[in-house]
Amino acid sequence: MAVQIVMDPIGDTRHEFTTGDATAVARAEHRFKQLTGTGFTAAVRTAEGHSKRIRDFDPAAEETIFFPRLQGG
Repeated sequence: MAVQIVMDPIGDTRHEFTTGDATAVARAEHRFKQLTGTGFTAAVRTAEGHSKRIRDFDPAAEETIFFPRLQGG
C-alpha cells in the first residue's frame, strides 16, 4: 500500500492506494500532476528523517509528501 500525503494549513490529507491496482495508480498519478501543477512540491522519503524532491510520478514510492508553495506576507 502506498500513500500520498498532502500538507495543508490544518494538517494533512492522506490518499492511500494499492500499487497493483491500475485504476488506483492512474488516480494517484492524476493527483500528483494536479498538485504539482498548482505549485505543490513533491518529495519521497529516502531514509529515516530524509526526503528527496521528485518532479515525476513514481508509482513505486511508498510515501509521497506534497508541500504547498510558500507564501510571503
